[in-house]
Amino acid sequence: MSLYKKSFLKLLDLTTDEITYLLALSEKFKALKKSGVPHRLCEGKSAALIFEKTSTRTRCAFEVAANDLGMHTVYLSPDGSQIGKKESIKDTARVLGRMFDGIEYRGFGQDTVEELAEYAKVPVWNGLTNEFHPTQILADMLTIKEKFGELKGKKLVYTGDARYNMGNSLMVGCAKLGMNFVACAPEAYFPDKKLTNICKAEAEMTGAEISFVTEPYIAVEDADVIYTDVWVSMGEPDGVWAKRIKDLTPYRVTEDLMSAAGENCIFMHCLPAFHDLKTTIGQKIYEKYGISCMEVTDGVFESPASAVFDEAENRLHTIKAVMAATLCPPDIIEKL
Repeated sequence: MSLYKKSFLKLLDLTTDEITYLLALSEKFKALKKSGVPHRLCEGKSAALIFEKTSTRTRCAFEVAANDLGMHTVYLSPDGSQIGKKESIKDTARVLGRMFDGIEYRGFGQDTVEELAEYAKVPVWNGLTNEFHPTQILADMLTIKEKFGELKGKKLVYTGDARYNMGNSLMVGCAKLGMNFVACAPEAYFPDKKLTNICKAEAEMTGAEISFVTEPYIAVEDADVIYTDVWVSMGEPDGVWAKRIKDLTPYRVTEDLMSAAGENCIFMHCLPAFHDLKTTIGQKIYEKYGISCMEVTDGVFESPASAVFDEAENRLHTIKAVMAATLCPPDIIEKL
């Protein structure tokens, strides 16, 4: 198995075996990290980290992973480069590809990261686009495997707005790995039909099931995982809050909903989460709409069933696996 010199843009580009390989490599790196064993496989290499959308977990995971691998990183903030403003994506890719061994991109359209990969001639890693969030899904799948021992046949229910990167990517990940995916939302918030059809074709090969349910308590029956995300994505206007709150409040993950799934069900969220009033946005929403939490209650978020911080940590180990697998020849990886 080799992903050497390949880009990591979306899970649809990978086979089931390649995704499984990355998860196994993540487990190895996690064990090495926990044991304090150095693993500087990429000594002397450099990576550009382009962030058109800011992030806590993605930036920290890439920077720490790169450092552990012996790499140097250069962080390019939304104001720190001319990408798409004074310099085209194509030209930026050709410049950075001459200077760096790999490029991470976190931003808006999937077409941007795809164009970077086309012209950079070095591996490009998708840290998030509007359409897909593949590094998060690897971390999620590693977390589920750690909790249950296996992935195949497990039921994951995504509740809330399933139209964007997390709903899309979880559906792809489940289809690729033989898991049962349920999108629980109003019909207008279901994933794109074209992507759904692609995932259903994948599911036929892996034994996965993909379904769409509008009633939360029916959707979560026998669920192993209930997953949700924020109702308004980065870059969307504040004006959408009122409609999202009205439409999606019935899909909030509550203690009752978790109980309906069963005592072994875990809660997952890619973070940040609006589960209390301890954020500026959370306080503003409370003052305007009178709600003290949004997509998940504080009781669920802080409960023993919550795996959110396990997910957050696993971003480090799975991103490290992606970087190493795409930058190191197979014989170097095999020595781990």
